[in-house]
Amino acid sequence: MEIKQAEFTLSAPVVSMCPQDTKPEYAFIGRSNVGKSSLINMLTNNKKLAKTSATPGKTLLINHFLINREWYLVDLPGYGYAKRSKKEIQKLDQMIRGYILQREQLVNVFVLVDVRLEPQKIDLEFIQWLGESSIPFAIVFTKADKLSVPKVNANVEAYKKVLLETWEELPPLFLTSAEKRQGRDDVLDYIEQINSTLKTQ
Repeated sequence: MEIKQAEFTLSAPVVSMCPQDTKPEYAFIGRSNVGKSSLINMLTNNKKLAKTSATPGKTLLINHFLINREWYLVDLPGYGYAKRSKKEIQKLDQMIRGYILQREQLVNVFVLVDVRLEPQKIDLEFIQWLGESSIPFAIVFTKADKLSVPKVNANVEAYKKVLLETWEELPPLFLTSAEKRQGRDDVLDYIEQINSTLKTQ
């Protein structure tokens, strides 16, 4: 897929304020500081589309970006950022879950996972919740350039092993590096594949 156009549409504090549109939506979510903004900017070929920050947890709204006037890339707030009040964390959690469960246009959630870390409880719980809620999702490993190839492969295999303890089959897995533009075509081709299937339905 070639991205010819990527434009910011709106930021919504609740699902009811998202675009009144029927175009398919692909949501990106992960723990704070997982490299979500960098990945979005790499996928869309636009370094300034999603705001990258040295401070984790900057995304506090549901951000919609219209891609090629055909589909939306949705940037969701990160989860697991400890430096927030309990009330704020609860509010963000409600916003995220409200969007994921209620948004009919949502066709896939990309869960971003830092490939350098061993499987984190918070990610595994979120993945489990998506499965229990029957939400289609894929896992995107980020920051693959930060480790050697054998170490990256070993970490991915370890992750698969943990997932297979509770899952009969694995979701689609993508290995990416925003720095090296690795995995860009794989993720975009996957989106294109889903979009083509939706058009024939």
